[in-house]
Amino acid sequence: MPEKPREHAVKTVLSAHDRAVRCAELAYDKKAFDIRAYDISVVSTIADCLVIISGNSEKQNQAIADGIRIGLKKFGKVHDIEGEGDGKWIVMDYGDVLVHIFHDPLRGYYDLDGLWKAAPEIELPKHVRDARKEDDF
Repeated sequence: MPEKPREHAVKTVLSAHDRAVRCAELAYDKKAFDIRAYDISVVSTIADCLVIISGNSEKQNQAIADGIRIGLKKFGKVHDIEGEGDGKWIVMDYGDVLVHIFHDPLRGYYDLDGLWKAAPEIELPKHVRDARKEDDF
Protein backbone atom coordinates (compact mmCIF):
# COMPACT_ATOMS: atom_id res chain seq x y z
CA MET A 1 0.00 0.00 0.00
CA PRO A 2 1.50 3.38 -0.96
CA GLU A 3 2.42 5.69 1.85
CA LYS A 4 0.35 8.83 2.21
CA PRO A 5 2.29 12.04 1.67
CA ARG A 6 2.98 13.87 4.89
CA GLU A 7 1.37 17.21 5.37
CA HIS A 8 3.81 19.82 6.55
CA ALA A 9 2.72 22.01 9.37
CA VAL A 10 2.60 25.62 8.29
CA LYS A 11 3.57 28.10 11.00
CA THR A 12 1.42 31.16 11.27
CA VAL A 13 3.49 34.28 10.87
CA LEU A 14 2.89 37.17 13.23
CA SER A 15 3.72 40.75 12.38
CA ALA A 16 6.00 42.49 14.87
CA HIS A 17 3.04 44.47 16.26
CA ASP A 18 0.92 41.32 16.64
CA ARG A 19 3.83 39.51 18.33
CA ALA A 20 4.32 42.45 20.75
CA VAL A 21 0.63 42.48 21.64
CA ARG A 22 0.65 38.70 22.10
CA CYS A 23 3.70 38.96 24.40
CA ALA A 24 1.84 41.56 26.46
CA GLU A 25 -1.27 39.36 26.70
CA LEU A 26 0.77 36.31 27.71
CA ALA A 27 2.54 38.37 30.39
CA TYR A 28 -0.83 39.59 31.66
CA ASP A 29 -1.91 35.94 31.97
CA LYS A 30 0.97 35.50 34.46
CA LYS A 31 -0.16 38.53 36.50
CA ALA A 32 2.43 40.95 35.11
CA PHE A 33 1.67 44.65 35.45
CA ASP A 34 2.60 48.03 34.01
CA ILE A 35 2.84 46.41 30.58
CA ARG A 36 3.85 48.73 27.74
CA ALA A 37 4.72 48.12 24.08
CA TYR A 38 6.48 50.57 21.79
CA ASP A 39 7.01 50.77 18.03
CA ILE A 40 10.73 51.48 18.07
CA SER A 41 11.18 51.00 14.32
CA VAL A 42 10.77 54.75 13.86
CA VAL A 43 13.71 55.56 16.16
CA SER A 44 15.99 52.50 15.99
CA THR A 45 17.07 49.61 13.80
CA ILE A 46 17.64 47.04 16.58
CA ALA A 47 14.05 45.75 16.40
CA ASP A 48 10.58 46.83 15.34
CA CYS A 49 8.89 46.63 18.73
CA LEU A 50 9.80 46.69 22.40
CA VAL A 51 7.68 45.29 25.22
CA ILE A 52 8.42 46.29 28.81
CA ILE A 53 6.86 44.31 31.65
CA SER A 54 7.01 44.39 35.44
CA GLY A 55 6.72 41.49 37.86
CA ASN A 56 6.67 41.23 41.65
CA SER A 57 9.53 38.77 42.04
CA GLU A 58 12.26 36.88 40.28
CA LYS A 59 10.15 33.70 40.26
CA GLN A 60 7.20 35.52 38.73
CA ASN A 61 9.45 37.03 36.07
CA GLN A 62 10.73 33.56 35.20
CA ALA A 63 7.11 32.35 34.94
CA ILE A 64 6.26 35.31 32.70
CA ALA A 65 9.21 34.47 30.41
CA ASP A 66 8.15 30.80 30.30
CA GLY A 67 4.58 31.80 29.51
CA ILE A 68 5.69 34.00 26.64
CA ARG A 69 8.10 31.38 25.27
CA ILE A 70 5.48 28.61 25.39
CA GLY A 71 2.69 30.83 24.09
CA LEU A 72 4.72 31.99 21.08
CA LYS A 73 6.32 28.62 20.31
CA LYS A 74 3.85 27.91 17.49
CA PHE A 75 4.89 31.20 15.86
CA GLY A 76 8.63 30.58 16.06
CA LYS A 77 11.32 30.16 18.68
CA VAL A 78 12.90 32.88 20.74
CA HIS A 79 16.38 33.69 19.36
CA ASP A 80 17.99 34.42 22.73
CA ILE A 81 17.11 34.88 26.40
CA GLU A 82 19.35 36.64 28.90
CA GLY A 83 18.94 36.99 32.66
CA GLU A 84 16.47 34.15 33.11
CA GLY A 85 18.63 32.49 35.78
CA ASP A 86 18.32 35.27 38.34
CA GLY A 87 15.02 36.70 37.05
CA LYS A 88 15.65 40.32 37.99
CA TRP A 89 15.83 41.56 34.37
CA ILE A 90 15.03 39.08 31.62
CA VAL A 91 15.51 40.03 27.97
CA MET A 92 13.87 37.92 25.27
CA ASP A 93 14.94 38.49 21.66
CA TYR A 94 12.48 37.50 18.94
CA GLY A 95 14.40 39.42 16.27
CA ASP A 96 11.61 41.84 15.43
CA VAL A 97 10.46 42.16 19.07
CA LEU A 98 12.51 42.63 22.24
CA VAL A 99 10.83 41.82 25.55
CA HIS A 100 12.18 43.20 28.84
CA ILE A 101 10.78 41.67 32.02
CA PHE A 102 11.80 43.58 35.12
CA HIS A 103 11.56 43.00 38.82
CA ASP A 104 9.60 46.16 39.55
CA PRO A 105 12.25 48.13 41.53
CA LEU A 106 14.79 47.72 38.69
CA ARG A 107 12.43 49.00 36.04
CA GLY A 108 12.37 52.50 37.50
CA TYR A 109 16.12 52.52 37.96
CA TYR A 110 16.92 51.67 34.33
CA ASP A 111 13.94 53.68 32.96
CA LEU A 112 13.69 52.07 29.53
CA ASP A 113 10.26 53.70 29.23
CA GLY A 114 11.95 57.10 29.43
CA LEU A 115 14.73 56.05 27.09
CA TRP A 116 12.24 55.04 24.39
CA LYS A 117 9.71 57.85 24.99
CA ALA A 118 10.20 59.14 21.41
CA ALA A 119 8.76 55.86 20.11
CA PRO A 120 4.98 55.64 19.66
CA GLU A 121 3.21 53.38 22.12
CA ILE A 122 1.42 50.35 20.65
CA GLU A 123 -2.20 50.10 21.69
CA LEU A 124 -2.78 47.11 23.95
CA PRO A 125 -6.12 45.68 25.03
CA LYS A 126 -7.50 47.80 27.89
CA HIS A 127 -7.30 45.03 30.52
CA VAL A 128 -3.63 44.45 29.66
CA ARG A 129 -2.72 48.15 29.53
CA ASP A 130 -4.45 48.83 32.86
CA ALA A 131 -2.92 45.86 34.74
CA ARG A 132 -1.55 47.10 38.05
CA LYS A 133 0.56 45.63 40.80
CA GLU A 134 -1.64 43.37 42.94
CA ASP A 135 -0.89 45.21 46.17
CA ASP A 136 -2.02 48.50 44.51
CA PHE A 137 -5.66 47.41 44.85
